[in-house]
This record gives sequence, C-alpha cells and structure tokens, in this order.
Amino acid sequence: MFRTNMKVLVTGGSGLIGQAIRMEVEENPKTDEEWVFVGSKEADLRDAKQTKALFEKHRPTHVIHLAAEMGGMFRISTHTVEFLRNNLLINDNVLYNCYAMDVKKCVTALTSAIFPCDSIFPVDESNVHDGPPHESVSGYSWSKRMVDVQNLAYNKQHGCKFTSVVPINCFGPYDNFNLKDGNVMPALIHKAYLAKKNGEALPVWGTGSSRRQFMYSRDLARLMMWTVKEYDEIDPIILAVGPEDEISIKEATELVAEAMDFQGEIAYDTTKSDGQFRKTCSNEKLRKYLPDFEFTPMKEALKATCDWLSQHYEEART
Repeated sequence: MFRTNMKVLVTGGSGLIGQAIRMEVEENPKTDEEWVFVGSKEADLRDAKQTKALFEKHRPTHVIHLAAEMGGMFRISTHTVEFLRNNLLINDNVLYNCYAMDVKKCVTALTSAIFPCDSIFPVDESNVHDGPPHESVSGYSWSKRMVDVQNLAYNKQHGCKFTSVVPINCFGPYDNFNLKDGNVMPALIHKAYLAKKNGEALPVWGTGSSRRQFMYSRDLARLMMWTVKEYDEIDPIILAVGPEDEISIKEATELVAEAMDFQGEIAYDTTKSDGQFRKTCSNEKLRKYLPDFEFTPMKEALKATCDWLSQHYEEART
C-alpha cells in the first residue's frame, strides 16, 4: 500500500486560510503529501476527548493549527473571558496531542494583535513579550501569545518542533464577511457590495486615518506551507508584506470601491473609534529566508476577492 511521507492535518480547515491552503494543494498536488482539512464539524477542539479522537483518527506527521475562537473588534472587546478561555483550551489540546502523537512539526497561526500596544513600530519577532497587548483585544491576544510560551516549553522538555507564525490582516475568498464579526477588509468589501447593490453610501467607521498592512490569503497559504516544510526555528516568524506597503483605512476603502466598481459616496462615521492607530510589522526575518517571494498586488487581490463575493454571495459567510 502506498504511504505518503507527509500527512498534514489542518485545523480550522474550512476558514479563510485553510481554504486558501486547500486551493494551493489542489492546484499543485504532490504525490508524497497528504493533506487533511478539518473544521468544527469534525471536532470541538475545546474538548480534550474530541481532540484526542481526531488525532487518533488521522495520525498526522505535521499540523498547521489555524482553529481559533475569532471575531471582529466589537465581539472580541466585549467577550474577553470567552476568547481567552476558549483559545487557551483549543491551543492546549492541539499542542498536547501533537506531543502525544509524536507529530514532527506543528505550526500555529497567531495574530499581530499579540504585540504590545505601546510598541515602537514596526515591531519584529523580538517584541512579542515586551508589554501588554491593546486592552480592546486582551483576552484573544493573551491566549495567542501563550502559544509561543507553550512551544518553547515543549521544545525544552520534550524536544518538540512546535513553532508559530504571525500573519498580518488577511483577506480573500471564503473570508468571514460578517459585518459584526468580520475583520476590516472583508467588512469593507461586504459594505461596498451592499452599497453598490442598494444604491446607497458606503459607510466606514472612524476617520479612515488608522494604518494597516494587508495580505492576500493565497500568499499567506504559500508561506504557511513553506513554514511547515522548511522553517526550523522554534521562535515565531512574521508573515507579512513590508512596512512600506502599509496603507490607511481610507486608502483601503478607496481600493475596495474601485475593485467593486462602486461609484457612490463614501461616508465616514467619525463618532466611531479608529481603533489602534498602527500595528505595523517588520518582515525582515521572512525576507532573509525568502528574499524573492512575490506578494500578489493589492488591486489584483482585491479584485479577485470582490469577484468571488459577488459570485458566491448566497453561500458566503455574510
């Protein structure tokens, strides 16, 4: 019977990044690799017994851990305890079973929100534990930051090759376009879709002055696949476009309007908070490993995402 050399279990496989990885795998299949994508329907990873059963069923050699309790800014800021507890449980169960099943490598996706809110930007991997994260996302951020602590502990005591990546704001097909729970870019895309459809103004929270880096999900998928195969450090690595590619929310909104072919008014609600002004991340470490990696141009990525939402609106997460 033919056996693959590498069996990768992808938790959170039905989400934005998981679907992007699936698309990459299907377009570029390898005969010595097997990829298994699982979502919450297969197992509740907050539950130790269900997590163990999932690992015993698939017996992976490698794991890309994407599953998490996630949400938009409002939900994260008002449900601090739930985000802290649920993500601590999920991460603990996954990493323990990786150890118990002798998984060769586990790569966990963190968030740029783990960095201290009073950092001098751009931040890099050495800044992860310099101070507390922004209070608006504290529960979610602390639970994610603890993954780095767990990775180091498993490596020190058991020699496990567990590591983590820190992606910046990501968007693409299969994103969560929910206006209450979605992140800034998919929310803007959904708002532009509705504004165009209904002939209304495009509403934007805040002044549009906050600045963010954005990355296409297909690019992140390629980098995640590289990480699980090639990246051998235990310390985390930031997966991001460069600081020079950072744009304001106003610029992002205008690019979304162009990609959606929205010609109407853009209405900024300045009574709403802009949130943290910057979260700029350095990709210097990534560039040392992959100096020639090419990111998809923003306009091309936004056009592909807007077209996808327009074509799949009924089944999209809206």
